[in-house]
Parts: sequence; C-alpha cells; structure tokens
Amino acid sequence: MAFVAASLWVAPACAQSAELAEIDALVRNSEGVQSGMALARRQIGESDLIGAVATLERLLIDHPEADEALLLHVSLLCRLDDKQGARAELAEMDRIRVSETAWAEVTAACGAVPRPQGWGG
Repeated sequence: MAFVAASLWVAPACAQSAELAEIDALVRNSEGVQSGMALARRQIGESDLIGAVATLERLLIDHPEADEALLLHVSLLCRLDDKQGARAELAEMDRIRVSETAWAEVTAACGAVPRPQGWGG
C-alpha cells in the first residue's frame, strides 16, 4: 500500500520534470534567429499556432531586428483571429526589408492590408 501511495507522488513529479525539460528545449531552440524560425515553422506545420506565436515572441525579445520573424508573427495573429493586433503591429513597423514571400504570407493570413511606408522588398 505504501508503494502505491508513493507512486502517486512520484508520477506527477516525473511528469513535471519532463514538461520542464521540454520547455527548456523550446527556449534554447528559439534563442537564435534561424533555429527559432525553424522551430516556429515546425510548430505551424504541427498546427500548434499558439506555440509558434510564443516561440516567435521569445525570439523577438532577443532579436527585435528579425523582420521575417516579426512578419510571421503578424500572419499568425491573423490566423488566430487577432487581426486588430496584427494591424497594430504592422502600423508600428517602419523601414524594414522583407521578401515578397514574407509579405505574401501576411496578406494570405490577414487579407489585403496596406504595406507600411518605408518598406523595401
């Protein structure tokens, strides 16, 4: 009986430990721009849009200059039905260079939105 009672305490601790290890791995994988973008794209492919948003937000904290990550974040906000938030982010952007592919991803998710002035392609 004591074994059963002890196992009830150990199982949640092991599960928490595994979850913390998974979170630590996600944080490590979102530290670099390339690895963070790859992780976000993998999460999108797995339909984990909220996880991808979180990955991009962690990436952008350390790399606010990562314009492609910022645009991917905007497109995800639209896909998560936060078009107002996405448009607010677009309105704050100024003089960033983006590929036509990245802009196409934004318009595919958000619809026709005006491209802010000062943008290069």
